[in-house]
Amino acid sequence: MSQEFVPDDNKSDRPNDDSAAVSEQEVVLLTVVGSRSGVRETILTLYRLGFAEVGDWSPVQRAANPKQVMSVLIRRKRANGTPPRKSGR
Repeated sequence: MSQEFVPDDNKSDRPNDDSAAVSEQEVVLLTVVGSRSGVRETILTLYRLGFAEVGDWSPVQRAANPKQVMSVLIRRKRANGTPPRKSGR
């Protein structure tokens, strides 16, 4: 459930400044599944290609197959193709 208003420090409601930006974003989820070394190598290769920072990926987690692990990257872009503005938080 999305919140349109969040309480501020004064316990009053105000519009969430980021709600419009979030609603205009397209979310793309990338998942890398394989051996621990294969997942790490793929993440490093994508980093070297300038696709994503290594720290943008989730921590390695167990996959459905007990011999595999996985890591997830969530990319957000505005519906019009421009990247979202940095919030500075």
